[in-house]
Amino acid sequence: MLELACGSGAFTREVVRHARTLTCVDGSPEMLKRNRQTVADPQVEYIGADLFRWQPPRTYDDVVFGFWLSHVPPARFERFWDLVASCLGPGGRAVFVDENERGAAHEADHSDGDLPTARRRLSDGRTFEIAKVFWNERELERRLAAIGWDARVQPLGDTCCLGTARRHGS
Repeated sequence: MLELACGSGAFTREVVRHARTLTCVDGSPEMLKRNRQTVADPQVEYIGADLFRWQPPRTYDDVVFGFWLSHVPPARFERFWDLVASCLGPGGRAVFVDENERGAAHEADHSDGDLPTARRRLSDGRTFEIAKVFWNERELERRLAAIGWDARVQPLGDTCCLGTARRHGS
């Protein structure tokens, strides 16, 4: 199994319970360090890489990502899904969890131009502008279908969605 944008490990801790082996990729050395500490599982392999430039060394049955798709800028959406496709073996699937459009009520929208953004405040008080796309489940399914994916995206809780996707014909 492959986890893209593994972050601090909160999602990885759950994913690893369902994997014989798990490869985690993230562009932040600090997040990889935190993930290693949080998960502390020898069956997890870590790769530090920019997801918009990285190419997988092999294919996987499942590719998962938690709370990452909403940070993919719209201009890079198709390229990101091309990466996901290159990571999947025959019949493989992508599984993801993210905030949906209902989550937008909890964020301050600071979009300017073609890049939707939100202001994120950390526990130490610092604030950052982040790329943030709050997807509508049906719109996301249509967008994925247009680029060759069979996807089902459904609400999860009050502000999230759960999606599964396979390449057409796989």
